[in-house]
Amino acid sequence: MELGLAGRRALVTGAGKGIGRGTVQALHAAGVQVVAVSRTRADLDSLVRECPGVEPVCVDLGDWEATERALGNVGPVDLLVNNAGVALLQPFLEVTKEAYDTSFNVNLRAVIQVSQIVARGLIARGAPGSIVNVSSQTSQRAITNHSVYCSTKGAMDMLTKAMALELGPHKIRVNTVNPTVVMTPMGQANWSNPQKAKTMLDRIPLGKFAEVENVVDVILFLLSDRSSMTTGSAVPVDGGFLAS
Repeated sequence: MELGLAGRRALVTGAGKGIGRGTVQALHAAGVQVVAVSRTRADLDSLVRECPGVEPVCVDLGDWEATERALGNVGPVDLLVNNAGVALLQPFLEVTKEAYDTSFNVNLRAVIQVSQIVARGLIARGAPGSIVNVSSQTSQRAITNHSVYCSTKGAMDMLTKAMALELGPHKIRVNTVNPTVVMTPMGQANWSNPQKAKTMLDRIPLGKFAEVENVVDVILFLLSDRSSMTTGSAVPVDGGFLAS
C-alpha cells in the first residue's frame, strides 16, 4: 500500500530508541523530512549517521521551559508522533511523588505541549495534519506495579479524544496506537523475568509480544491519508490481549 508520505515533514519524540527510532527510520525511508527528538545525544548522533538528513533535537521533554526553547521555532510540521515515555514501575503503596511527577510530565504533559506547538503551526498555515500518540494496552487493563504508568496512558487515550474533537474542524486528526509489550530496550528490561512474561503471554491469543515494526506499520498508516476518516480512535497492536 502506497502511503503517500513523501515530501512531508514529521516530528517524532522519543526518537533515540525503540518505537520512536523505528518510526524515524521508516519515515526517512518513505521520503519524509524528520525532526528527531530525544534526550540522549549519543542516540541522536547514531540515528543521524544511519539516516542522513534527519534533524536532531536533544531535549528532556519533562522540562517545559527547555522544550519550549528547543521546539518553539521548529518550523512547519505536518505529522507528529508523540512517542516519548517512561515506565517507572512501583507497587501502588510505594508510589513516590518523584515517580508520579516524572511519569505525568513526560507521558502526558509533554504530549500536550508538543501537540500545541505543532497544531498551532498547522492552523496558522491552514494545513491538514495527523498526530499519533503512542499509548498502551495498559490504558484499558490494569497491570500489577503499573499504577502510575497505566494512569498516564488512560489519560493519554482520553486526551487524544479531546484533541480529536477540538482539532478536527482544522482538519487535524489525532489517534493513539495501543501496543502490548514491545521488544524495545524498555520492554525487554521490564519483562525479562520469564515468569512475569508468561503471565502476560498467557493472556495474548497470538501468544507473543509485539516487535517494533508491528507498531511502526500502524503508526505510518495513521499518519497517512489512507486513514483519512479515522480520528479519536485507539488502535490496539496487542495480539488480541484486549479481547481476552
